[in-house]
Amino acid sequence: MHNGGVPEEIEREERLHVSATAACRHLAAWWELNARDLPWRFGRTTPWGVMVSEVMSQQTQMSRVVPYWESWMAVWPDAAALAEASTAEVITAWGRLGYPRRALRLQECARVVAEEYANELPHTYEELVALPGVGDYTASAVLSFAFGERVAVIDTNIRRVLSRVFLGVESRGGAASRAERELAGRVLPEEMPERDASGSSVIWNQAVMELGATVCTAKAPQCGDCPLRGECAFLAAGLPGLGERRTRPRQRFQGTDRQVRGIILNALRQAAAQAARGVADGRLETGAPGAVPRSQIEQLWPDHVQLDACIASLDEDGLLDMLPDGSLRLPQ
Repeated sequence: MHNGGVPEEIEREERLHVSATAACRHLAAWWELNARDLPWRFGRTTPWGVMVSEVMSQQTQMSRVVPYWESWMAVWPDAAALAEASTAEVITAWGRLGYPRRALRLQECARVVAEEYANELPHTYEELVALPGVGDYTASAVLSFAFGERVAVIDTNIRRVLSRVFLGVESRGGAASRAERELAGRVLPEEMPERDASGSSVIWNQAVMELGATVCTAKAPQCGDCPLRGECAFLAAGLPGLGERRTRPRQRFQGTDRQVRGIILNALRQAAAQAARGVADGRLETGAPGAVPRSQIEQLWPDHVQLDACIASLDEDGLLDMLPDGSLRLPQ
């Protein structure tokens, strides 16, 4: 018991509320001046446009996403348009965003939205998370950013900021813990001091995420520029364990299956683009349009055992067609 009989748990909760209220006020002012002007923000796109931006941004820097998102939305502005596209067009438009299976899952999602929801994204968490390729984070982000619902959005950046500011410890990655989820819900504001038509929790979610991406970074936080430095328990404690991560093997890219898969898909994209130019110019191809002969495929990577394994995995993921003569092409 503390403070004349007040239980310690209640006292701790009161301190958290005071700290969260101050953080809410400071972060809202910071967001107004420092938010990046991304094309899917500030009510300038549809809920479907928000969905596309969230899928593209998974494991990809926002700066890389912008030109792909703009090109994508210009061609396929809604779910119905994407549902009608060919698989080859979708994979080609995904370009070098990485993890191209996301593109196919997004098209699967578009087909469900177009056919079962009259081309309008559903508005409930249960319906969103049931869509192909949509998990907890994406469903929560769409509810908050597209529909203005009061829901805690939890990604790596948000977890890092909340853990540092309110718990004074480093977030070490991995899956979100129950404690982290509970903290995100407890500090989610009911109202913002500043009036905003989109709702208080929307600004909070976006601002915390933005702060984690640009200021409260994993290895080199710019604490002197942080609007939450006065409330930050991590800064007050001297940044203990800064940059710590869960112990795991260091990931590499050179020589991995991911690199080989990317090389194969890039060759197929180039062949598809060349075939499209040929059709536009009135030239006819011999053989299957856009197909890359087996002899050329074998020149892409010296380890043919690994090459064949990657071809098989791409085929299993639906990212290429294997033709009877051994040539490959993007799905038609």
